[in-house]
Amino acid sequence: MKKLLLAGAAMALLTTAASAADLPRRAEPPVFVPIPVFSWTGFYAGLHSAYAFTDNQNIRTTGNALATQANVNAGFRPASLKSEVDGFSKIGGGMGVNYQLTPGTGFVVGAAFDISWTDLQKNVGFVGGFNPVATGPGNNASVYTQNLDYLGTLNGKLGYAFDRFLVYGTGGLAFGNVSYGATFFGTQGNVPAFPTQFTGGYDVNFETGYNYGGGVEYAIPADSFLSSFSVGRLLGLKSDVTIKAEYIRYDLGGRSISVLNAAGGGYTSRFSTEGSIVRAGFNYKFGG
Repeated sequence: MKKLLLAGAAMALLTTAASAADLPRRAEPPVFVPIPVFSWTGFYAGLHSAYAFTDNQNIRTTGNALATQANVNAGFRPASLKSEVDGFSKIGGGMGVNYQLTPGTGFVVGAAFDISWTDLQKNVGFVGGFNPVATGPGNNASVYTQNLDYLGTLNGKLGYAFDRFLVYGTGGLAFGNVSYGATFFGTQGNVPAFPTQFTGGYDVNFETGYNYGGGVEYAIPADSFLSSFSVGRLLGLKSDVTIKAEYIRYDLGGRSISVLNAAGGGYTSRFSTEGSIVRAGFNYKFGG
């Protein structure tokens, strides 16, 4: 009897084991791989092109004596002239650093240095009304020149990031190399001649002022073909490629040029240097 019970128990165990072997295996739980969160923190450097336009530049001329001021009042010399000019800059570049307070989405603070070779050149002329009391009565001419060779900015930045998309405001110091010139022509028998009454004034200065504006920037995903151009990756560094566009309003103040005659009178012409620049380009971002 005991042998029969033991045999039955063994058979039951074998049947249970066989049934368990036929059951499907329980699948292993999936391995969770977190998606890296992008951060704007790090140093960056890059190149840009720009389009600059001076929509509010004026040249104001006043007389240094009663007689010359009377010429301005009579329209023989221009009291005010616009010196607006626009054009594409040759090339530009910059560098900076950002720090993102909360990676992924959140506020970004930073500082940036940029410089653009603007090469804006403007020549503007004016032919006044007939001046019967001038040396050699006739229509006197006035010629002005104003050039902005380059524009640089040293700015603070405050923005907000939506993962790889950054919107920011910026502002700070602006500087550039500006040249000014004014030449006044007299007349001889109603034909402009130089110099019959006045000489020219010319000055070149490193000017400083302020700027403000804003922009947008986008970090290209790491698996994008464009990311293969990252210099940092070729050097074995962690880096990303970003593209940006920004608008800057600048004001470099004013400068006065004297245009004198032999009698010690003459004129003073006051130039203003201000305008806007739109910059677009790319950056290599390191770190983050």
